[in-house]
Amino acid sequence: MEFGTYETLLVEQRGSALLVSINQPASMNALAAAVVEDLHVLTGVLSRIGVDAHWPVRGVIITGVGEKSFVAGANIVEMNDMDPAAALAYGKRMHSVTLALESLPIPVIAAVNGFALGGGCELALACDFIYASATASFGQPEVNLGLVPGFGGSVRLQQRVGISMARELIFTGRRIKSAEALRIGLVNRVLEDNAALLTAAEETINEIASKAPTAVANVKDALNEIAGLNVVDGLEAEARSFVKAFETQDSVIGRAAFVAKSVPDFPGN
Repeated sequence: MEFGTYETLLVEQRGSALLVSINQPASMNALAAAVVEDLHVLTGVLSRIGVDAHWPVRGVIITGVGEKSFVAGANIVEMNDMDPAAALAYGKRMHSVTLALESLPIPVIAAVNGFALGGGCELALACDFIYASATASFGQPEVNLGLVPGFGGSVRLQQRVGISMARELIFTGRRIKSAEALRIGLVNRVLEDNAALLTAAEETINEIASKAPTAVANVKDALNEIAGLNVVDGLEAEARSFVKAFETQDSVIGRAAFVAKSVPDFPGN
């Protein structure tokens, strides 16, 4: 399967991982309309991925080109000329990107190698995990411009760190370093430098690639659904996911391999 070529993105398969690098270093990888459109097209291609165990790509890593910035935010120069209708279209287009990332049947890791501010933080929040370099920083600084988060930050940040901490970060527009982001649960891991960051992300994708593909896809769907539910409804959703797993060949093979003390060869169905 071809992933296409893009004006603003570099797309490279690295083993089981597809590395997607936002390639606009002159603007600190800001989410200009052209970047958002390229991400929209790419996520449309990725949405056709199945869970077959023989499919070579078993996870996506998103990062930014350069040493300073993952994504510094939305493109404020472009936004300065937007009227409300244009702003709505811009935000909705990015919503389609983040929802597509959440809907992929494979894991997505944000490898944050510098500034992840505004739209950059929101892009990272749409990924399953966030790994960060020691020099990375995060924030939702929209209030400094008289704006509010427009790419999902008001929804996903409170899911990740809790409503109280999300309110503090959004109300103040405060920027926090990766160590603080780790402490509050915004990021999963902090790595020494950018090389270690990508290595760790690839290792995690490779680890997940050894698991049952249908189980990974199934539980990702379930976790996304359960995130907005109360306990009772969440347990019902979990039960549906549990039953669905039992209907797969991956489950039959995985359970049999455990009993036989052998290594399962998951077919991905």
